[in-house]
Amino acid sequence: MTLKIALAQTNFLVGNIAANVDNIAQAAAHARDELGADIIVFPELTLTGYPAEDLLLRDDFINAANNALYQLADRVTGIAMVVGFPERDGDKLYNSAAVLHQGAILACYRKRALPNYGVFDEQRYFIAGTQPCVFEFNGTFIGLTICEDVWKLGIIEDNKQAGAELLLTINASPFNSGKIHQREATICSQVKTAQIPLVYVNQIGGQDELIFDGASFVVDAQGEIVFRAEEFKEQISVVEFEGNKSIKSTCAPLYNEVSSEYQALVLGIKDYVRKNGFQGAILGLSGGIDSALVLALAVDALGAEHVEAVLLPSRYTQDMSNEDAILEAKALGVHYHIIPIEPAVNAFTGMLADIFAGTVKDATEENIQARCRGVILMALSNKQGKLLLTTGNKSEMSVGYATLYGDMSGGFAPIKDVPKMLVYRLARYRNSLSSAIPERVIIRPPSAELAPGQVDQDSLPPYDVLDPILERYIEKDQSADEIIAAGFRREDVARAISLVDRNEYKRRQSPPCIRITGRAFGRDRRYPITSGYRGI
Repeated sequence: MTLKIALAQTNFLVGNIAANVDNIAQAAAHARDELGADIIVFPELTLTGYPAEDLLLRDDFINAANNALYQLADRVTGIAMVVGFPERDGDKLYNSAAVLHQGAILACYRKRALPNYGVFDEQRYFIAGTQPCVFEFNGTFIGLTICEDVWKLGIIEDNKQAGAELLLTINASPFNSGKIHQREATICSQVKTAQIPLVYVNQIGGQDELIFDGASFVVDAQGEIVFRAEEFKEQISVVEFEGNKSIKSTCAPLYNEVSSEYQALVLGIKDYVRKNGFQGAILGLSGGIDSALVLALAVDALGAEHVEAVLLPSRYTQDMSNEDAILEAKALGVHYHIIPIEPAVNAFTGMLADIFAGTVKDATEENIQARCRGVILMALSNKQGKLLLTTGNKSEMSVGYATLYGDMSGGFAPIKDVPKMLVYRLARYRNSLSSAIPERVIIRPPSAELAPGQVDQDSLPPYDVLDPILERYIEKDQSADEIIAAGFRREDVARAISLVDRNEYKRRQSPPCIRITGRAFGRDRRYPITSGYRGI
């Protein structure tokens, strides 16, 4: 007998249970009426969105989710639905998947492997299930799993031993660079060992710092991928099985590493603006490469008509910086303003002149310039209802090469998890699509332009040296001795690590970012501000 399974690679809004129910019902009706599907499979914790974080600690929220499940079962008939939800049982809460069919709950599975590492803290909220779940549908015995289950050895095999001929797994697997290849390799290996076909449905969309890349897929019993949905795109696809044998379908190609990172950043900006109700985005455009990249990302995410750029030159801003910023705005069709900051800087320095008398100019005066820019940009953001995007990269955030309440001002930091050398690669990639960033911006030495002749390398090791040191220390937790043993100069390692350790307080006050590396600042890396630990 033929079984048509719809993979609902969908984008839900965390916390909006009523809207999520509507979206589920509409998707199910479409799959039933337009695609001829027998069963539709939605991502993990579909009803609440993922991750719902401490909303899961609220009784009213859990009650609403459980009530919505029964309403959904009554609302949609003629197609079975696999829906993720937080299941309450007495004083216990489970991360569960229900099979709804003809107004009833046909089966219910409780997630057995609860991840508690990196961005995951499911053991804070849920109790682990203990048993596999297999149900019969249209003559096929189908097993259910949820996300982490299929990464843990033994759970797929348990389903087969329980009688499953086909496995459905619902997921909210977040993106980081290279994750899709790791995901597919791990699951294909497990499936090949167990000799049972698997349908993997993944969430799509941005949720605060997390990006869910979709790329849902189907693996046959031999461990070969026979279908793959597109990355970073909301879609409903149907795959067909004869018994437990899948009929080969199309496999969407995967992006390469840099292009997937770019698409993740675009999706992150788009969903953060859309889901939080902003009218668009605004940013300071300096003529440097970081703001140029953020401008291109914002335009690709929102459209040029919803993005505004502001040039904020000071006495130290070079003419070519202004020229390049204007070229960037014009190339992307963005409306821009030019607001010199010198009057504001003079006002502040004049107010402080008596108190500063007899002192030497230092970073204080530089920071006043950055903070004048921050005040102007935040005023425009407030007045227009547009999200202010900060433009600092991961290298700068790591070592504190940024000004609190200055260039760190804003509501969202799209490239805070993008190391400086990756900024250059992303800029080159974007220019391969269409002209957006002048070549001079890419090749000139980076500078904050807060003092005469200033360049970043005056204060930091070259970025091609700094970035690999930071990756080893921040993302891989290597010690100073290990990094030095890998061939880096002791003075460069000591300088970088000292700056990282001293600047946790800045990072804690920075806006949320889009996570694209294996370890971003935020949920991934939780270091104390007040600490006697020093890595060097």
